[in-house]
Amino acid sequence: MSGIHRFALTCLLGLAGGYLFHLAHMPAAWLSGAMVAVAIASLLGAPTHMPDRVRNGAFFLIGLTMGAGVQPEVLERIDEWPVSMLALVVVVVASTAGGYIVLRNLVRWKPETAFFGAIPGTLSYVLALASERSADLPRIAASQSLRLFILVAILPMVLTNGMTGDLEGVSRAVTAAPFELVLGGLLCLGASWTANRLRIPGGWMTGAFFMSAFLNATGLLPLALPVYLMIPSYIVLGAMIGCRFAQMSLRFFLNLIWGSLAAFAAAFSIASLGAWGVSAAMGLPFGQVLLSYAPGGLEVMTLLAFILDLDPAFVAAHQLVRFIGMVLLLPVITVLVFGRGVNSPAE
Repeated sequence: MSGIHRFALTCLLGLAGGYLFHLAHMPAAWLSGAMVAVAIASLLGAPTHMPDRVRNGAFFLIGLTMGAGVQPEVLERIDEWPVSMLALVVVVVASTAGGYIVLRNLVRWKPETAFFGAIPGTLSYVLALASERSADLPRIAASQSLRLFILVAILPMVLTNGMTGDLEGVSRAVTAAPFELVLGGLLCLGASWTANRLRIPGGWMTGAFFMSAFLNATGLLPLALPVYLMIPSYIVLGAMIGCRFAQMSLRFFLNLIWGSLAAFAAAFSIASLGAWGVSAAMGLPFGQVLLSYAPGGLEVMTLLAFILDLDPAFVAAHQLVRFIGMVLLLPVITVLVFGRGVNSPAE
């Protein structure tokens, strides 16, 4: 099957899954429904595929429209961010340690495999580091992918306390005038291009998001996409997560699921406890802090904040700091703990 046909099949699966979740009034329906449908199909052997250009285009559109969730009052609380970011450091270290202990002592993974499998998020970077060592890359990829899958599947329901409703971030999506949309789109496109050139994590979404957030928060240019562009973007992102499971067989997935679930439970419990403490101490919404501390990807956690009517700027800033910190520190920590890589195959 050609790439275009695989892509078309993936989109149809994502659309069907999103629509079913929408009919069931699930929160974040189009995102989580598309993810679940494509993941199941991928594990059953369906030839799913999401081209990078389509993914990047969806990231750009999502980043642009998420800026509509950043209002002027957000800027008034920026001075509180350093305190919650310091707590983030503690939570990341503790949740990584909790996941490692489970994978190493309960599931009996090799030390390096357990270490990289326990690191919260940053899958591509983690795999790049692990590939230089004697770590089991398929296990690491499966553990990281399953963690993101669970977060997207359950967090919307947890943070809405099981309430039903069409939570898709559309309540704030007041469509901009054509001129405003074109001008703002060009500015956001320039920001995304710059972010990619600077190798900023999630550049296509991050650049557009922060430019759109600046324009919306300052009142210079209100930006938001129409719903008929937002929903396809959610479907593409959900389908992209589901496509991660195309690289593993159902049997391999089932063999890893319980150990990965146990490691996720340990790490997520620690992150939830830390989020609860910061939320109570600083008077911030618990869901907002939890999405900032959750061991998921920057793009997806920020999008969930927007969909669930939380502060996407707060979440994006904390997830970005977490990612940059890991990029800077992980190579040093890995060498200090395990020595230099040997480029040997996994056992």
